[in-house]
Amino acid sequence: MKQFLVFLFTAVIFLSSVYSQSKEETKTLLIRCDDLGMSHSVNMAFKELMESGLKFSASVMFPCAWYQEAVDILKQHPEITVGIHLTLNAEWKNYRWGPIAGRDRVPSLVDENGYFFPSREKFFANNPKSEEIEIELRAQIERAINSGIKISYVDYHMGTAVEKPEHRAIVEKLAKEYGLGISRYFGEQDIESMYSIDIDKKKDFLLDLSKNIKSDQVNLLVCHIGKDYPELQAMIDMNAFGLQGMSKHREAELNALLFAKQQNIFESNGIKLINYSDLINEIGLDSMKSPVDTGY
Repeated sequence: MKQFLVFLFTAVIFLSSVYSQSKEETKTLLIRCDDLGMSHSVNMAFKELMESGLKFSASVMFPCAWYQEAVDILKQHPEITVGIHLTLNAEWKNYRWGPIAGRDRVPSLVDENGYFFPSREKFFANNPKSEEIEIELRAQIERAINSGIKISYVDYHMGTAVEKPEHRAIVEKLAKEYGLGISRYFGEQDIESMYSIDIDKKKDFLLDLSKNIKSDQVNLLVCHIGKDYPELQAMIDMNAFGLQGMSKHREAELNALLFAKQQNIFESNGIKLINYSDLINEIGLDSMKSPVDTGY
């Protein structure tokens, strides 16, 4: 009996050690692709990526003119976890959008033509009212939920909706009210974006990332994809940090992700791809923590 107990104790210690080591070595990656619904060119890139079978989360800009096409595409791909890209800026010259709630209900959020401001600086310089921000963000969430697709989380275009503590509180309040997760509230750690990487180096960047990704944390890769069509080529970012050849950058980012899927780069490097549905199921909405409070 004594020998059996010793054996059992040793086995438990061994299995605990193996489990702990396995857990520590787990490499997890969450790919979040933003701006779905922004334009037809962007929608076509998303469609191609969905059809490749890559696991990722898709964030939709519901104030944009092409969101309905995005919804139609998503209805054909229920495996994709969908979020709302809460939008308070419209940054493209000659292609602008405004509030779903209507300019008369949220006048402090728009310029003289009724469009969102192109930058965070101009947005906040106009002294936006918190109650109007809540009206507009609620309208975006309502449009998303009523579109007929399952909505799992929210995030924020250009970071504007959560830049001020009082506005972050509005996002948190609305997410709780509608039963939605919030991107970066599950302990995700942002890794370098591909967006500003040279066009011809994005595939190499993704290869290097796959080989050197950190274990024992949820790594978040935020992507911006598109097709290099005339429609997207005509868009010029009015922000100083905007990229030249934006449409080519977005298509190169799409091609890098497609390459990674075709060559099984993630799997061959021991990376587990997850989405926001996985995080919500595993961690739970009640366990979300603000990255501002936790420091992650």
